[in-house]
Amino acid sequence: MTVVMAVLTAMSFNACSSDDDGITNNYLIYQNAVNNTVKSQKRNSKAILLVAFGSTWQQAYDAFDRTVSAYKQAFPGYDVFLSFSSAICINRAAAGENVAPRNFYAPPFWLNAFAQEGVKYSEIVVQSLQVIPGEEYTRVINYIKDFANNANGDIDDKYLANVKLKLGVPLLQDAETDVPEVAKQLNLLYNSTASQGVVAFMGHGNPDSYDTYKANIRYTQLEEALQTYSKNYFVGTVDMMHNFKTDVYRRMQAAGIQSGKVYCHPLMSIDGDHGHNDMAGDDDDNWDGSKFTPNKEGEVEDTSWKMFFSHLGYTCDNSTMIEKGLLELPSILNVWMNHTKDAINGEPLDYYHSKNPE
Repeated sequence: MTVVMAVLTAMSFNACSSDDDGITNNYLIYQNAVNNTVKSQKRNSKAILLVAFGSTWQQAYDAFDRTVSAYKQAFPGYDVFLSFSSAICINRAAAGENVAPRNFYAPPFWLNAFAQEGVKYSEIVVQSLQVIPGEEYTRVINYIKDFANNANGDIDDKYLANVKLKLGVPLLQDAETDVPEVAKQLNLLYNSTASQGVVAFMGHGNPDSYDTYKANIRYTQLEEALQTYSKNYFVGTVDMMHNFKTDVYRRMQAAGIQSGKVYCHPLMSIDGDHGHNDMAGDDDDNWDGSKFTPNKEGEVEDTSWKMFFSHLGYTCDNSTMIEKGLLELPSILNVWMNHTKDAINGEPLDYYHSKNPE
């Protein structure tokens, strides 16, 4: 399965055609499409590639489009493009799941297009739109490494030796600077809401087996930073062991918060499938009329955050769902942009070494 997903991510199958031998070759179709897009939109000698996991929701597409526009305004000397890293999102977007079909392509296609004859950007900045420096961010790093090392052997080595490669880190890359800054900005936005009840942020998180770089700790650190402003702030996830909604509930109970309003907010770059379903959906199949049954990891499956807290006696309904992704919050987007500025002003990327935290 891992190998299959890796191939799908690299090739991003969502169309088909044939080469001169009559063999189906989607790779060439996608590469040509991206090449043509880059050539037609090239205005500058430098480029920024924004890399998001992806989505299939119109609200998310709108957020991505506004982000690209904001980057173009903030970085006038750069051409700005957006890429999805998830093969599933790429394929479902092309198939028109939830909304009209749109084509998104994986980062390798964009990087190769940046190096084509007639383009050859002198500087390429890859900006991760991930929240934590975890599994998905590692993939972003590896895309750059493969490009810089000419993995397919089809890029001019002289060009690669001279192009400047820069990497903008995720939102919560640094525990000492990014976490307190994001906490500060979130509190400025939601301090009045926190005065009325709990504000529970729902992040994604990595399962234990995927938390290679121990990035899950950023959620715990963010909750601690937020609680210096108000004890009504909590941060949970859909995938981090010991930090599911059930764990948020236990922390609320331990803090003496046994009733009142619970406002839920995605702690993800966009409000997509997780926000609409896992957080604000109407699914409560696990509720038997009197109790929930947690799985072996302690999570209550088949139940949204909204229905979970509602059944446990809190006021948690559609009116307390704050359905905004982090890219929709200008002050939070600005933190990502500051990472981009730091990358531009810093040294070219040493792509032989990981920029993940210890």
